[in-house]
Amino acid sequence: MRRLLTPLLLFTLGLPAAHALSPGETLEDFTLPTRSGPPFQLDALRGKVVYLDFWASWCAPCRHSFPFMQRLQRRYADQGLAVVAVNLDQEPALMERFLAEYPSHFPIPLDPQGEEAERLGLKVMPTSYLIDRQGRLRQVHQGFRDDEAEGIEHALQQLLEE
Repeated sequence: MRRLLTPLLLFTLGLPAAHALSPGETLEDFTLPTRSGPPFQLDALRGKVVYLDFWASWCAPCRHSFPFMQRLQRRYADQGLAVVAVNLDQEPALMERFLAEYPSHFPIPLDPQGEEAERLGLKVMPTSYLIDRQGRLRQVHQGFRDDEAEGIEHALQQLLEE
């Protein structure tokens, strides 16, 4: 039962998590199932700039981050950006209701036990990781506020130009 509660406790109670990655560290590959189709594998995106987001249906700021991620995907996919939004809901119906309201055109890997979230040291929902073309972490953004969107987009533009 502890495994099932770990992500929820981390996010709501602020309990300590695994070692959080630091900028410059390379993310280890992971594979997760998706809503449909083949499993998602992080290493398959090497050579692209990745906006890796962890979210859940109950996360209020995620309602603002999803339209932002859609805009990023539309604007920068042709330049090598891959947006990926890892869902942490344990009940698929909750995720599906959220996505009916906030449709996505990017991969939605599933991490219902929070194993990858825990491995990355996730503490806040949503959390996004900006990853360069070599698979190195460049920035971490905890939470999401509309007034931060411009800065995040600027950081992505810089990574795409490298």
